[in-house]
Amino acid sequence: MSTALIHSEARLLVPALMFIALVVAAVASLGTPLITSVATTFHVSLDSAQWTLTIALLSGAVATPVLGRLGAGPHRRATILATLAIVVVGSALTVLPLPFAWLLVGRAAQGVGLGLTALMMGVARDHLPEERSTATIALISVVSIIGAGVGYPLAALLAEFGGLRAAYGLGLLVTAIAFVTAWRSMPAAPEGRSAHVNVAGALVLAGGLLLVLFLAGERSLWSRHLAVAVTLAVAAVLLLCVWTVSELRTKTPLVDVRAVRHPAVAGANIAMLVGGSGMYLLLTLITRYAQTPHSVGYGFGLTTFVAGLVLIPFSVLGFVAGKLTPRVRERIDGPLLLAGSAAIVGGGFVLFATARSNLAELLAAMGVLGFGVGSFSAAMPGVILAVTPKSETSSAMSFNYVVRSVGYSLGSAIGGLVLAAGTGRLFPDDDAYTSAALVGVAAMAITTMTSLALARRRSPETNPITTPVGVPGLGRSSRTRS
Repeated sequence: MSTALIHSEARLLVPALMFIALVVAAVASLGTPLITSVATTFHVSLDSAQWTLTIALLSGAVATPVLGRLGAGPHRRATILATLAIVVVGSALTVLPLPFAWLLVGRAAQGVGLGLTALMMGVARDHLPEERSTATIALISVVSIIGAGVGYPLAALLAEFGGLRAAYGLGLLVTAIAFVTAWRSMPAAPEGRSAHVNVAGALVLAGGLLLVLFLAGERSLWSRHLAVAVTLAVAAVLLLCVWTVSELRTKTPLVDVRAVRHPAVAGANIAMLVGGSGMYLLLTLITRYAQTPHSVGYGFGLTTFVAGLVLIPFSVLGFVAGKLTPRVRERIDGPLLLAGSAAIVGGGFVLFATARSNLAELLAAMGVLGFGVGSFSAAMPGVILAVTPKSETSSAMSFNYVVRSVGYSLGSAIGGLVLAAGTGRLFPDDDAYTSAALVGVAAMAITTMTSLALARRRSPETNPITTPVGVPGLGRSSRTRS
């Protein structure tokens, strides 16, 4: 194939990969600004309406490792198209005048699309030149984060002027366009690939993840039915332990647990878990604070749409950081970038804790958060993929995204618990937000230290990257630094 043809295909493929990753992230986040509208339209409680967001995150977390394994095989194109078809059908269910239960079914189907992010990375790594694929994978990781910042204000605006169905109609439109884009642009997987889904392992993992994310989202369960919550937590731990043992024994694992044990991969996933909880915590604190009525004694009483606009600095600076990070990685090792990014997010927490008396300060904190999250997200794939063979790209990144989902859910739960502890009336005391911010500072400090420890282990002078245990056919990374 000529160089000109390769560059031409790359120009067409890269926008397609970015667009699909952005769409599935934005559509999955549509539940956030529409919870109140759902409760009003369907005459259900706010807790019930909250499930329009929760169920999308749950289905995404469960579907991601399965899609990652299917994406590692010869039928990756068919997997992408089938998944987008499910998302389109789900989007149609959210628009049609059906009962609330069907809306939840549609939102669950939309959430399945979250598993496509890792597959987009696998396509980029297989079909783009190395330097181009590295930058593209970093940006795919970033747009999967900032998609919420794009979808939130648009959905809120449509809901305000056109109603709930108009907001969900936006999801149907963009997912249909994404399906057509994938149909025209997604190449077939390279020859020689094989992938088998361990169905039993997938079901056990799904059960464990469902319990973990359910317990993280249902904070009232811990205060009202502690025995039930503890029982479910023990069951979740047992299911995940059973899954780990079965993955180590089977010849067709859903996730190569031996590869996950490699110091670089394990360290990156720990950083993702702790760091992700902190990042999502600050995002929720700022948006919740901005919408608190003036009558409480703090807050700015912003409408849902205006509060969505507060996310613009997050999205813009996150994208800027994503564009800059691949260039910075040429001079700085990936784990050091993770550490620096975590420190930046920690700075956002400090800013929020000490200065939130006017809206400009909230926007500044949101911008700092966006830049830190964008840099962190762009650096993360390089750390993992430096010790991962091309054929396992989708599977390895799928596991990382499951860890991210759990981290985000924990961040949301931690924020809710800390604010609830400081509630003397309908709204938390202002000091409760400071306490939650200090928890976030601690989380980002742990993330920074974990990343620095990973950087020391990966130092080429002391511990060069070698073949991960249990991953045949993978030699030394083509680059000394990831």
